[in-house]
Amino acid sequence: MLLPLTQVLVAVAALLMLVALAYALFDRLMDNWLLALVTLVEVGVLVQLVRGLVGIGDLDGHRATFIAYLATLPLVLAITTLGAIKDKTRWAMASVGVGAFAVVVMTLRLQQIWDLYA
Repeated sequence: MLLPLTQVLVAVAALLMLVALAYALFDRLMDNWLLALVTLVEVGVLVQLVRGLVGIGDLDGHRATFIAYLATLPLVLAITTLGAIKDKTRWAMASVGVGAFAVVVMTLRLQQIWDLYA
């Protein structure tokens, strides 16, 4: 895992979370700017997926957990975003915010596993 990529990914996902929750608070629907943020986070997650799978080593018994986090991380935000595009309520934006929060937490956990066991 690349620490600078993790830091940028966490920062952009946290920004996405705050913006999506602000959209939910002000009852706004998804627009191009928010979709661009989602795309930026997804590209970072996919780069991290490739980097993690290429550089995976033994990981001292935590290999299955690491691969599970890597494999599900791209799906979390994609599924919540597709749901938000289809659903036109304030809760759709709240779900994108929760999905972005999940990306932040899962990315930090991936980095923690990598630092401890790789």
